[in-house]
Amino acid sequence: MKIKISTDSTADISKSLQKELDISVIPLTITYDNVDYKDGVDLSKQEFYKILGECETLPTTCAVSPYEYTEYFKKLWQEGVNELIHVSINSKGSSTYQNALIAKNTFFGEYPEAKDNFNITIIDSLNYSQGYGLGVIKAAKMLKDGKNKNEIIEFLNDWLSNVKVVFVPLDLKCVKKSGRISAAAAFMGDAIGLKPIIVFENGEAIIPSKVRGEQKAVEFLAQTVKNERKAGTPYSLAYAGNLEIFEKFKAKILSEIDEEPTLEFPLGSIIATNTGPNAIGVIFYEGK
Repeated sequence: MKIKISTDSTADISKSLQKELDISVIPLTITYDNVDYKDGVDLSKQEFYKILGECETLPTTCAVSPYEYTEYFKKLWQEGVNELIHVSINSKGSSTYQNALIAKNTFFGEYPEAKDNFNITIIDSLNYSQGYGLGVIKAAKMLKDGKNKNEIIEFLNDWLSNVKVVFVPLDLKCVKKSGRISAAAAFMGDAIGLKPIIVFENGEAIIPSKVRGEQKAVEFLAQTVKNERKAGTPYSLAYAGNLEIFEKFKAKILSEIDEEPTLEFPLGSIIATNTGPNAIGVIFYEGK
């Protein structure tokens, strides 16, 4: 039986890991200045950060369409995949998940013979970026180690129920434009150096607190990882355009916990559009 682990481009999984772990990725679409780009295909992250730093109007992102998903499922079926486990971007922030469900029904309507040898499991991550991407990476490693479908799905459900994603935008231009913070609040925040802490819980972005200055932001994230992460579990560190502050962030994390990050990765288009090209973040499994 051939099992395939699959996700979308917002999971922020590098091309090298996609290839190494045989993870299939379907891209969302980014539109800027009336031009459509396939996320992670037509536009590099550094090119996207440059656009974010210069734009007056934010780029928009478009969900994977039912047609794209139907063709995607067809391709994998024709390649001999018997079990597809697909983890989707947060259904509360994108219609991608719902479109995948629609496409599943459409696909089996068009190819009823596929029901005998092709099964599709679609999981709503209720998260963004490596909030589900890191779980997908672990799932792909489990598959390589011989774990079965049920073991992998059980792991993914547990991971998605316990993962914590925390980001700090270090300037508020994109946060203001995206509507996460009002223009007035963003102006005051910039004026006095306040940095909002953005956390994703149950599919919703919330701002539970704010800190003053980059150093306090670094310290807050480091303490969050130290106090809330379950020891020995994977964690990822995220960055965008500010590598200098990211190195300070990483050093602070390692001074608090004696475990290297599982991955360091550049933020993808969905998160970067909301946090801006000058942000840092951390993804980890919470200790309960």
